Amino acid sequence: MGYVPVKGGTQAIEASIKRLKYERLKGQEIIEIKTIMSTMRGMIDQVMSESSLYSPYLAALSIKQAEGSMEEAVFLMRAHRSTLPRPYYSKTVEPETMLVERRVSASFKDIPGGQVLGATYDYTHRLLDLNLIEEKLEENQQWLQNYQEELRDIEDFEEVKYFPKVVDYLREEGLFEEYEVNNTPPIDITKQSLQFPTTRSERLQVLTRGQTGTVTSLGYASLRGYGQVHPTVGEVRVGTVPIYVEHPNKMEHSAEDEFYIGEIKVTEVESFVPINVKNENNEYELEFEIGYGICYGQNETKAIAMSILDQCLEHTDSDFPTHDEEFVLLHIDSVESTGFISHLKLPHYVTFQSKLDSIRQVKKGVQGNES
Repeated sequence: MGYVPVKGGTQAIEASIKRLKYERLKGQEIIEIKTIMSTMRGMIDQVMSESSLYSPYLAALSIKQAEGSMEEAVFLMRAHRSTLPRPYYSKTVEPETMLVERRVSASFKDIPGGQVLGATYDYTHRLLDLNLIEEKLEENQQWLQNYQEELRDIEDFEEVKYFPKVVDYLREEGLFEEYEVNNTPPIDITKQSLQFPTTRSERLQVLTRGQTGTVTSLGYASLRGYGQVHPTVGEVRVGTVPIYVEHPNKMEHSAEDEFYIGEIKVTEVESFVPINVKNENNEYELEFEIGYGICYGQNETKAIAMSILDQCLEHTDSDFPTHDEEFVLLHIDSVESTGFISHLKLPHYVTFQSKLDSIRQVKKGVQGNES
């Protein structure tokens, strides 16, 4: 390549890396990994989702190393993920087994099991809390103790509650179409490249790994006018789901021999999208389709936007860009998009000089003709 013979390149790069470390250390403050894990839940959840690697500890480490840069943290996590072995695939997760921390519906005021507001900024005043400037550990510990005592007085911790899905009750009324369970193994997009047209499993994988801001922007674009998809959120769930794997020796054990290996926190969204379809009398009538979104951690905006795009990409016959699976799926990956944009900072001497030479030759020719 033309970049190799640049003089002093190695020394300059080493000096740049030293300067980077200096910028991180010059404030003479150290942020602990456990501090990031305890106080930056939103960043950790976003990094885990976009990197498709569920590890709060490694996500916190990547945030520290990247000095809070989301794109760099995700890049680090993806790179680390590529070095890890994959000895098995987990069993299909059933969202009905979620231990719900938050569950709300915008479609119904009263839902079976009730609304559970949980932890969210949705109902807070968006005003700077200046008290955080002088926050003290002792006061926080006292507040936590008081809150835990309050919980013990009002909750029964012996009972584990599983909440029904809102859409199941609408299906019982015949308002939503029933579908046969599709047990076809999903295509792993981290093992093979996308081939268009894609399957829904591929699309959902790309969407859940997508850059949060891009997924949100495209979902907003569809909501605002590119396709006029305006869903009603049937249910938002935030909670933990158990993960099981099959017995490694399938020859001697049945499919029921499963092992619990842990749990992950996820956000799940089912959106109800109104559509007009023709009935047997060739007349249009209103029906609903379901858009689905799920991602690691608590990231409700992304999951809702994902549910919008999921429904859009089920109708690729539309001319709107948000219904074009190649346009959407090939441009929302954070590592691909930021990497390609960032590569423009690298040397392009040869190609740019070639273009300059072409322009100079053209201009010389024009000036010669004018003379």
